[in-house]
Amino acid sequence: MGRLLSAASSWLVAQFPAPLTGRCPPPTYDHWSRRMPSAARVLLVSLLLVMTAAPAASAADGWSLVPSGGGRPSFYAEGAPGAVLQDTVSVVNRTGRAVTVRLSGTGIPVTFAAGRVRVPARTRADVPFTVSARDDRAGEIVARDQDGRKATVPVRLRVGGPALSALTVEHVAMSGHSITYDLVNRGTTTLVPRLAVHADGVFGPVLDRPSRTLPIRLAPGRRLQLTEPWPDRPALDTVDVRLTVTAAGGAHDSAGASARFVPWGAVAGIAGAVAAGGALLLVRRRRRRTTDDEALEPPRTEVELTGAVT
Repeated sequence: MGRLLSAASSWLVAQFPAPLTGRCPPPTYDHWSRRMPSAARVLLVSLLLVMTAAPAASAADGWSLVPSGGGRPSFYAEGAPGAVLQDTVSVVNRTGRAVTVRLSGTGIPVTFAAGRVRVPARTRADVPFTVSARDDRAGEIVARDQDGRKATVPVRLRVGGPALSALTVEHVAMSGHSITYDLVNRGTTTLVPRLAVHADGVFGPVLDRPSRTLPIRLAPGRRLQLTEPWPDRPALDTVDVRLTVTAAGGAHDSAGASARFVPWGAVAGIAGAVAAGGALLLVRRRRRRTTDDEALEPPRTEVELTGAVT
């Protein structure tokens, strides 16, 4: 490129020399434009464009990442909520040696047919990929080679269809001093849910927490496992707990579970004490029985038999 620019500059100066005397003003744009033919002007403009233009999504060593098919600077995908959309990205290797790149996505849920691609010299590899239409979002497809150089292509994802706000509460359970449950966004809009908790024991309510906003954003189609702490739960009771979740747009659902709380440590201690007391009582009874038997046994009388000697 440097040699080409130098040769072009020398040719232009030779063809259209500027005045060299000190009395003459330096050549202006009008001076050059009047003396320069149209072909020379085209050549100069072309050289300037080559100097300033840079290929999009290209790495420093000559390989690039582009949407397959050409003519697109980025990806744009649109579909119904929950739809799986497919497209193809190309890794173009213009160098004289093979290059290996790893593909990933940022900001979008993307799955590649091959996450690691080896592209021989002066060839192109087309890699299909899919994205899930959950909500409107923007991201990038990223390719990074073995030397850490990377190239990116923007991706714009749009979800069509009517807006729907819906969620479900699933898998409610009580474990230790907490309540676990799953929240699932069944709609097409991102939700910020609110949670209310109520629990009844044998003798009446044991927990009543009013509705409050949870510190989460639940994207369409996403499932989250959450935990509600209950540090002061009953030690001995049978409890029915119910979770109620709401969100903007009319989303509403509730689910519950039952559990029996037994202080097994105390029960084990009591059982151990009872067993020890029973064992001690049994030993004492056996000793008393042995003593009584010895007291009732008659004394032994030894009779010596002698025979007459004749």
